[in-house]
Amino acid sequence: MKRKISSPTMAAIVAAVALSCGTQAEGQVKPKDAEVQRFVAKLLSEMSSEEKIGQLEQAAGQYTSKAQADELTRKGQIGSFLFLTDPERINELQRIAVTQSPHHIPLLFGYDVIHGFRTINPIPLALASSWDPALVESVQAMAAREASAAGVNWAFSPMVDIARDPRWGRIMESAGEDPYLGEQMAAAQVRGFQGAYVGAPHHVLASVKHLGGYGAAPGGRDYESVDLSDELLHNVYLRPYRAAIDAGAATVMSAYMDLNGVPASGNRWLLHDLLRDEWGFKGFVVSDWDAVKSLTVHGYTANASDAALRAFDAGVNMEMTSALYRAQLPALLSAGRIDRTKLDEAVRPILEMKYRLGLFTDPYVSLDRYKTETLSIAQREGARHAAEQSAILLRNEGGILPLSKSTKTIALIGPLADSKVDTLGSWSLHATPADTVTLAEGLKAKLPNTTILTTKGVEIQRGNASIFDEQAPEPKPTLLTDDARNAEFAHAIDLVKQADVAILVLGEAQNMNGERASRANLTLPGKQQQLLEAAVATGKPIVLVLMTGRPLDITWASEHVPAILNLWYPGTEGGNAAANLLFGDAAPSGKLTVSWPRSVGQLPLFYSANLTQIPESPDTRYWDESSAPLYPFGFGLSYTRFTLDNLQIDKSTLHPGEALKARVTVKNQGAVAGDEVVQLYTHQRAGSNSRPVRELKAFAKIHLAAGETRSVDLMLPASALTYWSSATKTFTLEPGAFDLWVGDSSTASLHKDFAVAP
Repeated sequence: MKRKISSPTMAAIVAAVALSCGTQAEGQVKPKDAEVQRFVAKLLSEMSSEEKIGQLEQAAGQYTSKAQADELTRKGQIGSFLFLTDPERINELQRIAVTQSPHHIPLLFGYDVIHGFRTINPIPLALASSWDPALVESVQAMAAREASAAGVNWAFSPMVDIARDPRWGRIMESAGEDPYLGEQMAAAQVRGFQGAYVGAPHHVLASVKHLGGYGAAPGGRDYESVDLSDELLHNVYLRPYRAAIDAGAATVMSAYMDLNGVPASGNRWLLHDLLRDEWGFKGFVVSDWDAVKSLTVHGYTANASDAALRAFDAGVNMEMTSALYRAQLPALLSAGRIDRTKLDEAVRPILEMKYRLGLFTDPYVSLDRYKTETLSIAQREGARHAAEQSAILLRNEGGILPLSKSTKTIALIGPLADSKVDTLGSWSLHATPADTVTLAEGLKAKLPNTTILTTKGVEIQRGNASIFDEQAPEPKPTLLTDDARNAEFAHAIDLVKQADVAILVLGEAQNMNGERASRANLTLPGKQQQLLEAAVATGKPIVLVLMTGRPLDITWASEHVPAILNLWYPGTEGGNAAANLLFGDAAPSGKLTVSWPRSVGQLPLFYSANLTQIPESPDTRYWDESSAPLYPFGFGLSYTRFTLDNLQIDKSTLHPGEALKARVTVKNQGAVAGDEVVQLYTHQRAGSNSRPVRELKAFAKIHLAAGETRSVDLMLPASALTYWSSATKTFTLEPGAFDLWVGDSSTASLHKDFAVAP
């Protein structure tokens, strides 16, 4: 077993890049609020109503002809474009905007920078699995750096929806099931995208989405209407949004679906009363794609004019793509149904963000910087490091991993082993698959003297169209007959028999995840399960490597395959990261941010349920199988073994305004270095509401050398025990007895009692 080789941290990578790349944005400093307000007030006083309404419009660049885009820009009838990524074209449009439009107002260019721009990082669910907010912040800072070099100044990210049902395709964009972890990841991503302030050099605007409750789609069916109690909304689903707003998010995207009967994009309570009045949001709201027009589809509005009016009144500042504002607001304004003061209020934050970005003084991007930044060595190193930190070791019986580099023959089998587009994952819209390192390529580069026998064994296909087929076409099948398919299957098993060890790379094609990619079951698609079972039946050592955007049904594998490494979708450098992990040059340190189900019948599944009847047998809710997860929230193995003991707390009574310190001793009992995530959970024993059996309240990721022992402190402020009570209809911190646990997952066993004082 090799020792883990140290590699540069993401923070070091970002710092090195910042010193090496110059740009016209170097001199952009944070403007004073009064300066911004004076500039925008003067501009608003000079603009026509038509120009103001134009600022509320965003057009899809790929569906707008060059002539039309130029004309809209020249007339001041557009505030933003999305899906334009050519820096020369972006500069051209900016030049038209600032030299030919009535008041020379620059444009915003938005893009789905979900987990990278041209260089693709692991999917957000994977990044959250690192349990390292600093890493996540650095990853999104690198993504912002690359996107901003192309002229993109607005990322439609992060998605902070809580996701507790892996049938939902967009779980891959989330941080998982837990609101506290979701808060940390939401804030980290906002800081990464935006930097220390809106307009910081090499950064972009963040757009927190999709407000709110979108991730609670029943049955995991995307776009379905969502019904959530106030208790769930405030204590679970809204918390990451609030954390993102508190972190300074510049924009918010409204959701498609109904929330408790009212479409989110027409929901004034959500977009105004809560977001602005209660949370103090000062940025602007953009609708999701065609969401304003869809208000009529929902049966909420009578026609296009009604949809425009009610979205505007609800608080949607900018409409994405459907152009109802441009078509309907002038007449509504003339009829007095929209107040001119309200129009100014809607436009103001859009202009303020453009000013803060420095676009009024320097709207252009440097083509030299674009060439330097795109797919740079630092970008690739950062992507590889993130993929290494995000992988989760689910099983390692007999210490089969890491594999020996002296292994003579390896069978590398599976439809994803050498698939560039699938290594990237969904929402890699601007990536070029040819830039991607597959697992097959990564292994061959690492082991030049090893015979690597590679074949796919089976092919998998979604079977119906994906909305992203135009940007990321599904590879066409090559096994077109039963004879061809049977021969390929047999060939794969023959290679397994010839090898010293077999690595099976299985999971989902990338288009099986993401938007409009929900699933009714979680089995391995196609004949992958049969391939896995046949490989195991050979008696050769088997390593299962998963590439997926959601937990899959691997219950059989968890009992029969000695080693399971979950890579998620690892991105551009996925193959190199996987090779380092499999052969010990990096050590898995990821932890689950979702409870991994045994079967689809358990869903939705999450650890923080309330105690109910027969609490001593919580895992026996089904008579035909355990109701416990296959792998619990917070779980993940390492190549070494850690022990946690000697839990101490510095006070037994916690007063409001104070913080409790929990200290635990962590020891690396193994012969190699590794990372551990120390997790703290609490339970309120009694109150005005029933409270979850456990709630994550703090965590720390630490690195320990072989044999090293360290004391780890976790802070629990009294404010973290506040919750929204459905009995009192308010947030409350209630006195009484609490349990506290510390451990390496949600099943933590080290325990202390404490009390909150009145």
